[in-house]
Amino acid sequence: MKAFGFIIVDKPVGPTSHNIVTIVRHGTGVRKVGHAGTLDPRASGVLVLCLGPATRLSEYLSTSSKRYEAVVRFGTATRTYDAEGPVVRQTEAVPTLEEIQAVLPEFRGEIEQVPPPFSAIKVRGKKAYELARAGQEVKLEPRVVTIHLLGILEYRPPDLLLDIECTAGTYIRSLAHDLGARVSTGAYLASLRRTRAGPFSLEDAVPLPKLEVGFLTNKWKRYLQPAVKALPDLPTVKVEGDNLERIHFGQRIPAEPGSSGMARAIGPDGELVAVLEVVEEGKEWHPRKVFLT
Repeated sequence: MKAFGFIIVDKPVGPTSHNIVTIVRHGTGVRKVGHAGTLDPRASGVLVLCLGPATRLSEYLSTSSKRYEAVVRFGTATRTYDAEGPVVRQTEAVPTLEEIQAVLPEFRGEIEQVPPPFSAIKVRGKKAYELARAGQEVKLEPRVVTIHLLGILEYRPPDLLLDIECTAGTYIRSLAHDLGARVSTGAYLASLRRTRAGPFSLEDAVPLPKLEVGFLTNKWKRYLQPAVKALPDLPTVKVEGDNLERIHFGQRIPAEPGSSGMARAIGPDGELVAVLEVVEEGKEWHPRKVFLT
């Protein structure tokens, strides 16, 4: 079986996303491995790895919504907005639960958010964290993000456990920092765990040590998720015979009346064959991405 699909890793705190990619590349022997949305070394949880032709689906997954469990620690603000940076403000004060509940609605929905100065955003051709480490002042422009869900799971002062669902590109560190500023106590992100990325959740994820055992015993393919799972919201077009052959050659196939937008083409074996886009006023499907496995 050729590797075509995803391995969902429950990434531990410590290694970088690139470290995990390297481990999976060596363990599987698959040369083409990538991730669909990085996780900081201090964060844990769902890391989606794309294997083989599935790397071409990363653009759909990396822009999908994410869900996190985050611990916000009040009473202290740091330069990096997390536990690693130097303290820039120490109040040792904590807000009441009622004070937190009163301001949380301001952070729900579409909001403007300034990324942390210690981020990988390019400024004058360099990453912001490189300039910040060199002592240069970094001024980043606010960006619009959407927080679909922001709920309190537990509050044990000074630590607040939040359940967050948001668009890609949202900085949870900035959310923690801004929440601390809003209640006048200061705060930073103490820990972060991604519980879902697009259609994949922790239920789909394999702990890294268990995956490494799978590499040693050559049983890692049991953890391979089919590529078709990456596009659950797209309608399905089943193709076989002549239509299947035409798609393999990048040729268009007829579309059902009323077809619109995009769809996933599924072959007789249930595997993803192509990502389709409707053209000619809904009369034909054009293969936007073709997967030859």
